Amino acid sequence: MFFNRDHCRIERLSLGLLVLLSAIPQAYAVPLPKPRPPEAQQPIQQERAADDKDQSSSQESPPPKPEPSACRLALTEDIALAPSIPPIHGPGSCGGDDLVRLEAVVVSPDYRVTLKPPAILRCTMATAIANWVRQDAAPLANSLGSSLNELDNFDSYECRGRNRVKGALLSEHGKANALDVRSLNLANGTKLSLTDRRLSREVREKILGSVCERFSTVLGPASDWYHEDHIHLDLAERRNNYKICQWDVEDPMPQVAPLMPDERPADAPPREVAQDGSEEVKPQQAPGGSSIEGAAPTEPSAIKQLVAPSTNRRAGESKGRK
Repeated sequence: MFFNRDHCRIERLSLGLLVLLSAIPQAYAVPLPKPRPPEAQQPIQQERAADDKDQSSSQESPPPKPEPSACRLALTEDIALAPSIPPIHGPGSCGGDDLVRLEAVVVSPDYRVTLKPPAILRCTMATAIANWVRQDAAPLANSLGSSLNELDNFDSYECRGRNRVKGALLSEHGKANALDVRSLNLANGTKLSLTDRRLSREVREKILGSVCERFSTVLGPASDWYHEDHIHLDLAERRNNYKICQWDVEDPMPQVAPLMPDERPADAPPREVAQDGSEEVKPQQAPGGSSIEGAAPTEPSAIKQLVAPSTNRRAGESKGRK
């Protein structure tokens, strides 16, 4: 009985509480905010998208490298050891793109010609050097009974004016488009110094013909005062593909110095000399009245007057070349 009464009492209290809650006025209910209009949500979404883009861009890796050029794809390790290097821009107009460090030319799988030191060149110039070594210089060395071992690189890329003259136009060296070569060194120790007059004229003429055919500029001895000890090669672009090939292959020095004429005997008869250009030299009379052919002036003043212009000109040329 007691249990039933308590149970009924709880039920009545629950029902009373429900009635009381249902009787609370609607005004006392807590209102919920209305949904945000769609047009008000767009600026927030745009700001969030911009923030996300900035964060993603800051975390991105550097831009991808440009695609290799056709020259770079063709200059494989079967032709030359020439790894690519980053572009050089400046100072001024120096440098360029598509540069390589030419370390060696591959003539065959087991035969390489090293450049000492390695040359910084444009890919096109490096390719021209490699083709010259493979097709011309190496076969020439083989014809001499040895193999080409090393190319003496005197200068490649250098940001400077022509001939290092202040204020001159930019040299092809400043564009990584030139190479100076001093010698071709053979495996047997022979050094083919390209400007050495003691080297066979035939060998130097063969090298001259090969480089003038492949390069747009070739400068050597007698081209100017700056190329007496090396050969300059470049691929300068000119109108109508004009080429410059200036290399004077001089004759070898004589093996034996020429003999000087004997001194004139003290008892030889004197020679008559004209005093000025208007008078003719009178033939010397030999004993008996006959003339002597080939009579030449002997007086020092007359000799100096006749030969001074030629001597002075040669002295001036010699002085200028130094």
